[in-house]
Amino acid sequence: MKQQRLIAIVPAWNESGAIGKVVEEIKGLDLVIDVVVIDDASTDDTAAVAESHGATVLRLPFNVGIGGAVQTGFRYALEEGYEVAVRLDGDGQHAASEIPKILGPVEAGDADLVIGSRFVDPDGTYRPPFARRIGIGVFARLVSILGGQRVTDTTSGFVALDRAGIELFAREFPHDYPEVEATLVALRSGLRVTQVQVDMRERTTGSSSITFVRSLYYIVKVMLALLVASLRRYPRLDEARL
Repeated sequence: MKQQRLIAIVPAWNESGAIGKVVEEIKGLDLVIDVVVIDDASTDDTAAVAESHGATVLRLPFNVGIGGAVQTGFRYALEEGYEVAVRLDGDGQHAASEIPKILGPVEAGDADLVIGSRFVDPDGTYRPPFARRIGIGVFARLVSILGGQRVTDTTSGFVALDRAGIELFAREFPHDYPEVEATLVALRSGLRVTQVQVDMRERTTGSSSITFVRSLYYIVKVMLALLVASLRRYPRLDEARL
């Protein structure tokens, strides 16, 4: 059976303290996987550190935000002919050792998109602050209703995709706080979406861009974006397979 070409897409902005370890962990897996770091116009030496650890680096000329950086990675994967992709963050929160878990259903042909979820198992170890957990729950419930399928962790950002998923997200990927809306886009486009329980770590370097004030903006913005996305018509990939 032909080995499918596999790429790890790692968006990063000012993550020089973490990106080297992230790349090393991915390359240390028992997988044939190419690591591509999308440097979102960092002001530190994120790009140089990533390259020194063996990653291919796409340097963006100006900061486009997480959504634009991730979509750049998917467009690269599409143009370079990759058949399977994993996406994980450059801050070290997503453990590379969990990649085989999210790859499993894709490689078995059972899913187009696998979400690494912190909340499939009620006894999972991840315990976010109460307010954040409430927000995560609200988004998950809303996406489940609008998308017609139960999802538990729409803010994860730790995913695996097959070629159909790569093609969709290279064309349709939200740019402002994208993970929640991207899950809805996938469901409404007919991707076969599943979830697996994964462990995640707290960020060890840098700081989150989400402040209290921005979190309020985030909640309102995402809910409006979800409602707009629910009214859009997307090409049905499941119908194209028939």
